[in-house]
Amino acid sequence: MIVFQDNYMIAANKPNNQLIHRSYMARNMDDEKTLLDDLKLELKQDLYPIHRLDRKTSGIILLAKSKEYITPFMTLFESNTIEKTYYALVRGHISEEKIIDSPVKGRDANKYKQALTVCCPLEQFTLNIPVYPYDNSRYTLVKLSPKTGRLHQLRIHMNKISHPIVGDPKYGDRFHNRMFEEKLGCNKLFLHAKCLKFMHPFTNKKTDLEVDFPEHWKMFNELENELIKE
Repeated sequence: MIVFQDNYMIAANKPNNQLIHRSYMARNMDDEKTLLDDLKLELKQDLYPIHRLDRKTSGIILLAKSKEYITPFMTLFESNTIEKTYYALVRGHISEEKIIDSPVKGRDANKYKQALTVCCPLEQFTLNIPVYPYDNSRYTLVKLSPKTGRLHQLRIHMNKISHPIVGDPKYGDRFHNRMFEEKLGCNKLFLHAKCLKFMHPFTNKKTDLEVDFPEHWKMFNELENELIKE
């Protein structure tokens, strides 16, 4: 789970469907172990989240070892001087890079804020599994580079261009989500925070962090018989 640590922070690989910390907004959380619970048990110390990942999003997250270290790291995110790279599996085929600049509501749900995402397609494929109303199902593996940090930005932006992320219960396609759950036995969100690159605010060293994909991303290695060659 821990992929890097120094005197100021740790970087952890958060699993799917795990809260970072307890929140009054989360339902049925009393019996859940949060990421902070697991890390405190392992490290025997308190940690302080520097940024956010949705419960259903997996991947790299930074946590400060002391409250006094939070602000310099948080400034990297607020000033967009940290390079964030996500990977997602989305509905449909995308053949060229897209820049999505549609405004997104912030935590204040009544106010829209500017948001910018660069979407780069990496691989297209089609499965010989019907999804209403089509006889097969098409997907694209994409690399997403958010240039702003709005709540649910990537999920909203991919839905905005009609390529919702597979497994997204709020902004996704229910027919494709149902197929993945019923035919492939997977109800997890295919959105993974893979890389962070930044200049460390205390050591002034270039820091390049990367984490592995969760296990459910590897299912496609077992779907060779369902792939339609194009």
